[in-house]
Amino acid sequence: MQRRRKLRNPLALAVLAMLWQKPMHPYEIAQTLRRQGKDSSTKINYGSLYTVVQNLEKHGFVEVTDVERQGNRPERTVYGITADGRQETTEWMSDLVAFPAKEFPVFETALSLLAVLPPDDVARLLEERLKVLDVQAASERGALEKLYETLPRLFLVESEYALHMVEAEAEWVRGFLAEVREGTLPGIEEWKAYHVP
Repeated sequence: MQRRRKLRNPLALAVLAMLWQKPMHPYEIAQTLRRQGKDSSTKINYGSLYTVVQNLEKHGFVEVTDVERQGNRPERTVYGITADGRQETTEWMSDLVAFPAKEFPVFETALSLLAVLPPDDVARLLEERLKVLDVQAASERGALEKLYETLPRLFLVESEYALHMVEAEAEWVRGFLAEVREGTLPGIEEWKAYHVP
């Protein structure tokens, strides 16, 4: 059973995972996230990174391990993960992997309100979306093939998942678009009538 977390911001989880590797200051955390490509799978607001680190410290998941100063630069506080932080990371990751969560993608919102647009407009817009999805899938597939040459698959599973989600969306859009174009979508006549002035 999924338990309620003190922190639910995915950036907090990403910070804990980075600190699992070694103690770092927030700027180094941000650089490591970017270098490891985590900014493509986690929405990273670098402006709020310091607030996230402070919240993790407040809850006892990270602690100050050092304060560095190099030349005339300002002091940098280095944080390390605590035993509670390791436990929180393990439990949080276990919950995320084991239990599907209801997410609210904006495309799903648009689909739920689709009737406000005329069917012909929807078909045209879905054709545009499909072109973008096909280009995105081809680009991601190419990038992934290149990355397989240098990285173990374990470090690319989120990219594989993202590619499959794009391909699945494109397949669904293709099928739905065909129903709209061919007029076989149940209720399409009422939908069209709704837009007759």
